[in-house]
Formats: sequence, structure tokens, C-alpha cells
Amino acid sequence: MSAEGGWVELREPDVEETEPSGPQPVVAVVGRPNVGKSTLVNRIIGRRQAVVEDIPGVTRDRVPYDAQWSGRAFTVVDTGGWEPDAKDRAAAIAAQAETAVATADVVLFVVDAMVGSTDVDEAAVKMLRRSAKPVILVANKADNASIEMEATSLWSLGLGEPHTVSALHGRGAGELLDAILDALPEAPAIVENRPRGPRRVALVGRPNVGKSSLLNRFSGEQRAVVDSVAGTTVDPVDSLVQIGGETWYLVDTAGLRKRVGKASGTEYYASLRTASAIEAAEVAVVLLDASEPISEQDQRILSMVTEAGRALVIAFNKWDLVDADRRYYLDKEIERELRRIPWAIRLNLSAMTGRAVDKLAPSLRTALASWETRVPTAQLNQWLTALVQATPHPVRGGRAPRILFATQAGVAPPRFVLFTTGPIDAGYQRFVERKLREEFGFEGSPIEISVRPRKKLGPGGRGKAHG
Repeated sequence: MSAEGGWVELREPDVEETEPSGPQPVVAVVGRPNVGKSTLVNRIIGRRQAVVEDIPGVTRDRVPYDAQWSGRAFTVVDTGGWEPDAKDRAAAIAAQAETAVATADVVLFVVDAMVGSTDVDEAAVKMLRRSAKPVILVANKADNASIEMEATSLWSLGLGEPHTVSALHGRGAGELLDAILDALPEAPAIVENRPRGPRRVALVGRPNVGKSSLLNRFSGEQRAVVDSVAGTTVDPVDSLVQIGGETWYLVDTAGLRKRVGKASGTEYYASLRTASAIEAAEVAVVLLDASEPISEQDQRILSMVTEAGRALVIAFNKWDLVDADRRYYLDKEIERELRRIPWAIRLNLSAMTGRAVDKLAPSLRTALASWETRVPTAQLNQWLTALVQATPHPVRGGRAPRILFATQAGVAPPRFVLFTTGPIDAGYQRFVERKLREEFGFEGSPIEISVRPRKKLGPGGRGKAHG
């Protein structure tokens, strides 16, 4: 990486190959709102992952990211803007920043080099001194030499030499990363071919259905900011939590209001991060508000998960708000709106009261086991032969296509290929899928079935695809 420009080119860690062998050192990035903390985080990790917009208050939770520099691995924690005497949601955001400081090995205190120190910065310095953590002062937005000279006034904060950087353009980034490594405790070595770590679970749903409350319930702390105002979470919040005696990698995502293509600003980037979190997960927990009707947006989120081929658990949250009348209508809605995914595991729980949250771990295990199920070829074809003999394909145009052979092409999700004498009806394909589930389970997992009609020999012996 050049210290003067260009994004840091770092390979994103792969769980299978490059996870460190022990706890990684932690670097917390803190400062008042809109000083460029998330932009600096993106510069350090080498990819545009933290949501950035030119307005204060975009980042609200403390969000960890993996980073590497000079062969050493560490964790960078992005935080929301810290302000003294903050109220309501701003107070919760400030508390998250203070928690990040308390759990960090090194703190990057970011100030705006163009503005200089403010009363808020000076109040933050007092908070940092109470933490007794090593602090690196970062003067961001030093886009040219004249601003770098003005940044010398930041010595007055009493935190030592200010490291002048331009997170946006890359000036001084290499020197800052070297300073971070000098201040960190010894990082663990990067181990190749490490066994798979905790299973990845994405918490998804529309705004204000209780995703952050559920994450906080499992983590046993105020891990994510919770507010009655919809849209509090913007960046995905990753946490290692204990559920049912097992460690899981839980990702709390932003609530999705619109299609990604129709969103704008912060909402657009949050939507992209949520879609990426689903792709990176193995199983998704889609939270629905049991006290409200199942909406079109709920349906769209469920489609995102199934199209991504992820295992699925549907959690009807806020069950403590559901009365007998609502249960009656909810049963009707489930029958009507979720009929296309009858295989999804369904739970009724309350993140607020803790009702039935202990049932989530067994449901996740069941869904993941189904997602990775492989049916032996001999057993699959023995079952399929009996099925076709009992219920052959309907005759179409005087002929009835036959299924000759089947094989499972892969897992995660299970994928099956049917070799046939000709195209088969979509209805008969759905019938085969339903019977396949009845025989082999696959509860909580999508399955994919593709059909390969046998090729006919055309004139001259050349193959011609049937249909």
C-alpha cells in the first residue's frame, strides 16, 4: 500500500485459511461525530465495508472488522460519534463507543485536522484518560501540507504527537498502520488450514422487528443500540455469542425497507451490506413482527434468503404482544403468505422477555444439518424408482417423459439433478421435491432440482437436445 494514495490492498481473511489461532488485538476508533472514523476504518481494513455518508450519526453500534498489516492480524472496531451529556439514542451510541474503548488494546482518537480541537474533543480526552488505554491521536482530513502544519496545534490535547492522515486519499495511512502495530500487544500468528470456526448466522428483517434486541439477549450486554425509531442499525454488527451451549457468529443487519435498487444514501449502502451478510452466512434468521400483518417487505426479505440458497429459520418476534385474535389471523396469514416455503422452521419468541429464545439453537442446528445433508446415490435412485412407478409423469402429447436416473450434485444447499427422457412438467417437479422432503427431511433448508433431458440423435448421428 502507498502511504500517499490508493486503497490498501489486503486479502479479506478466509475463515478456512487465515483465521488467527488466538484472540486478536483490538483497535477501537473513536471521536466526535463526522470526523471520518468510518472512512479511516475502511482505509485500515482495505475495503469499503463500513457505511460512510457525509452526515453525522451514520454509525451507531460498535462494529468489528478484521484487518492485516505487515503479516499481523488485528480487529478494528468502528464506533458512533461520542458526545458528552448525550441524550436518548445519542447516549446509547456514546455508551457503545465507551464500551469499545474499555475492551480495546489500543484506541485511535480521531479529530478533524481542518477544525482543530473542540470542547467535545477535550471532553473525550478526559474520558480516554480515565480508561488508561494507550491512545494514538489521529488528525484526519489532512489533505495537504498546509493542513498538516495546522495540525501541530493538536499537541495541546496532551496525547502526544498527532498522526496526520487523509483517510479519504491515503496520505499518511502506512505510517499510521506502523504506529498501530508498534502500540499493539503481540498479535497471534496467522494459521493456515485452521478448522472451521463458529457457524455464521445472519439476523435479517424489516426495520424495528427486534433484531438488535435479540442479539443483545444472546450476548448478555447492550451489544447493539436499540431504539423504538426504525432504522437504528446501519452497519452489520458481528458478535460471537453463546446459544444453547455453542458459540455462534451472529450478524445483526440493517432493517430493509426497499429494494436495493430503489434505496438511496445510507439506506442503499446498508442494503448492500445486508445482502452481503446473507451471502456470507450459512443460515439466516428472518425476524417477523408477530403483532403485525406479514408484509410485502417481509416476503421480499424471505425471497432474498431463499434465492441466496441459505438455510432458514423464521422467528415470529414480539409474541408477548400477540392475543388470541391476532393468533387466529396470523395462522391464516402463514397459510396464505408462506405457502411457498413450508419447509422453513418457524418459532414464536420474544426477544424482550426471553420467551422461547432457547429454542433457537436447536432450530439452527436442524436447519444447518439439512443444508449439509447428502443422500447416497444408490438410496436416492431406489427411492426414486419406487416413486415413479407409483406415480408416473402425466402423458403429454401422447408420450410420458420418464426419469432415468438422479444424483445429488452438491450440498449447502442440497442440489439434485434428474436425467430424463424429455422435459418434465413444473408441477411434477414440485411433486418430486415434496416427496423428497417427506422421505429425507431437509427441514429448514432450500433444495434445488434441475432437469437434464436426454439428447436425441439427429440426422447424421449428431446430438440434438430434446425440447
